[in-house]
Amino acid sequence: MAAITPGQRYTELVNTFLRRPGVTQQGRGFGSSALKVRGKMFATLSPSGALVVKLPRQRVDALIAAGHGRPFEPGPGRVMKEWLELSAASGQDWTSLAEEALAFVADTPRSI
Repeated sequence: MAAITPGQRYTELVNTFLRRPGVTQQGRGFGSSALKVRGKMFATLSPSGALVVKLPRQRVDALIAAGHGRPFEPGPGRVMKEWLELSAASGQDWTSLAEEALAFVADTPRSI
């Protein structure tokens, strides 16, 4: 049996979250398709096949300190402090992290 690819894993995640009220996959974020709630992105797949999620900065810092990922950089020198790029070697569950990201983004007021 072949191992599941990051793209397949992300597709499963998308299919799960698109069943939720208010969750869409319209438009793009950081150059790829992204999961959004009320127009705000909360998860996407990086070009390298890593899950990228928006979480509170303290949570991102804790996951990085535990060796589960790194801050997401959509471009050289442009570090996004509330975005985690999950390491492929991390044992973190994608669905659980996406749940956290959805809750965080849904609770964050939209900036004007």
